Amino acid sequence: MSRMRSPLLDRPGAVEADGPDAGVAAHYGSDLREQRALVAGTAFVDLSHRDVVTITGPDRLTWLHALTTQYFEGLKPGTSTTALLLSPTGHVEHVMYGVDDGETFWLHTEPGAAAALVEWLQKMVFMSRVEIADVTDDYAIIWRPGTAEGEHLSRSGDDSLGGHEVFLPRAELAGLEGPAAGIWAYEALRIEAGAPRFGLDTDERAIPNELGWLGVGVHLNKGCYRGQETVARVHNLGRPPRRIVRLLLDGSVDHLPAHGYAVRAGDKQVGVIGSAARHHELGPVALALVKRNVDPSAVLEIVAEDQPTVTATQDLLVDPEVGLHVRSRL
Repeated sequence: MSRMRSPLLDRPGAVEADGPDAGVAAHYGSDLREQRALVAGTAFVDLSHRDVVTITGPDRLTWLHALTTQYFEGLKPGTSTTALLLSPTGHVEHVMYGVDDGETFWLHTEPGAAAALVEWLQKMVFMSRVEIADVTDDYAIIWRPGTAEGEHLSRSGDDSLGGHEVFLPRAELAGLEGPAAGIWAYEALRIEAGAPRFGLDTDERAIPNELGWLGVGVHLNKGCYRGQETVARVHNLGRPPRRIVRLLLDGSVDHLPAHGYAVRAGDKQVGVIGSAARHHELGPVALALVKRNVDPSAVLEIVAEDQPTVTATQDLLVDPEVGLHVRSRL
């Protein structure tokens, strides 16, 4: 499916984002002012570049329960959830943010991810009474701060940044009223919240334990699912090899580190940058995956060719000793 251009890019001052966020506005003139509007609850964010998938049929919840990391059996209409699909070795392959309306499970995922997700899910239908559809051509996502009142179908949760994502017909995007904030403003709030984004803050080796997704996207008291052995073993008997961390960057450097820049402690590389943004209060911030045993108090350096080195302090998001509290009692 080709990436669609949002009609909100026709608003005055809109500047289109690039990379995975192409198709929506990076900002409408001032990302810092737009962040403040989001915090004040007076603006919304266009996330219409994200893919939307629906799953219908009487078996959809028990089927999703068996396949994913999340507890779907008995999920009540209007209940929001996050679910992961893992490889047999526990590596994260898909992240789904969704809500069930009593007849259909609606989910959104990363831009361009729906085709592979739908293809894999369809292979797993077998005799289950479910139907899966990529409806990105017809439906879009926006994010609004605060609670949902009088909205279309919406999703909220611990990873919704204190707001909610609205599923609405794509034809309604152009008619939305009120000020809009760009994706740069939203990303700054996401990094502040420590909410990782699949594909930006993860790699092919990432497991849920490293990313703070236990209890958010992974239910620890449910039956078997693909990849469960790795998640349970690391949780109960060991510690994950890496941990996601929020970095507070030296604001005297005039550039943000790009995805994939090296993170060093002394003369050793200990991780890589995921996403970075300028926060209206914290200044430049980033998420990075670093080795678990990096001293949480260490000042790190972000290094790239032809760019000044940037220093950064760490805010813990995943406890370096996670799992040890269980192992010590065995």
